[in-house]
Parts: sequence; structure tokens; C-alpha cells
Amino acid sequence: MIEYSKLKEKPREFLAVTSLTDEEFQVLLPTFEKCYELLLPPKPKPSKKHKQRAKGGGRRAKLPSLSEKLLFILVYQKTAPLQTAHGLQFGMSQGQVNHWVHRLLPVLQMSLQELGMKPLRKGEQVVASIEASEGGANLSLDASERLLQRPVNNDKQRAKYSGKRKTHTDKNLLLVNENTKRVVYLSETVDGKKHDKKLADESQISYPKNASLTQDTGFQGYQPEGVVVQQPKKK
Repeated sequence: MIEYSKLKEKPREFLAVTSLTDEEFQVLLPTFEKCYELLLPPKPKPSKKHKQRAKGGGRRAKLPSLSEKLLFILVYQKTAPLQTAHGLQFGMSQGQVNHWVHRLLPVLQMSLQELGMKPLRKGEQVVASIEASEGGANLSLDASERLLQRPVNNDKQRAKYSGKRKTHTDKNLLLVNENTKRVVYLSETVDGKKHDKKLADESQISYPKNASLTQDTGFQGYQPEGVVVQQPKKK
């Protein structure tokens, strides 16, 4: 089983499954705790029939501390496992994993929003973003695909099929600041069939002045105005 107290002693493994160092984890934890309390569902008022349980009473929780809860949702987001597989890592059933994912994911999103770490979702906002220009507007553009179970419907199969991955996927476009390594912009989720350049055109990203953009050959022909594009040439 994965436990925070043990995993934090292994920096490489901790970074691999959470995308954070323990120092970054500790920065996120207080905000996560505050947001968790804000989104905590209200407890029913005690009555004679339903007596209020003493604090700490009942069965031992599978995620006893906020550190364990944050680790649980970060690992789920980073590795994207099946809920059954994720349950094996934390000693839970699939139903318990489903419950905690739906409960903790809004808390994580709210925490990242509070810290100003959520990427932009509208391309036209990039030009005014401080994160995009921090350290110089040296940006990198790429598409990310996530594997899906093959849809049963034939039309959905064709839409989700990625010729690049030779399987069925969902796709997002990511714009990253190469200086800070932070994701500045995340596009809407589209079907894996859509070409990278077409998705970039539809995103209508407005780049900062004198920005440089690193991209791969999947964006061949994508040349935003006023941007210096660096792209490897085909053999």
C-alpha cells in the first residue's frame, strides 16, 4: 500500500507518482486542507435516534489524514489508473475509490485555483498572462493523448481512433513555459482523430509579443503572426 510517511522518503518515486516534490506537496497541503473544510458536506443535526458519534469514533479511515487524501488524488490524476487498480494501492474497494475521487477532485481543483496554478482554458487570454511571459516568452506547444477503452458505437470508434497512437484516445493541447516548466494553457478535450495543427488553429491562441514557440512536425504549417517558431525539419 502507498503511504505518505513512507513515500516521502523516496524522492524519485514520490515525484514519479505525483509530479511534485515533497517541498511542493507541503506548499499545496495547507490550501488543500482549507478547501477541504469549505467543501465538506454539512453533518446532520444529532437527534435521540441518531446520536452524534464522538470525534475519532468508528472504523479507522482508509485516508486518515489530509496528507493521505492529497496523495490519493494526486496519484490518481498523475497515473490515471483503473479505479480497481488504484484501490489496490490504497487498500480500498472500487466503490470507495469512486467515492473519494468525486469528493477530492473538486477540492484539488479549488486549491490549484486558489494558488493561481490552474492553466488557462481560453486561448485569447494567453497574451495577457503573466505565467506565459515569465522569464521570457519561451513557449512549447504539444498535444497529449489519453488512452480510452474502445467505444462500442462504430461512429464513436472512428472519431476516437488516433492514427498516431493506433488506438482510441482523447486529446488536449498544452502550452508550456519552458523557463518555469508550468502549463500556461490547456485546450478543450477533443477526439483523438483530430489533427494537432487543426486543434491549434481552432484554439485561437494569442501569443505575447516577441514570443518563441517550440513545436514538433505535427504542427507543420502552424505559424502564428509575430511568433518565432522553432520546429525540427523532416528528413
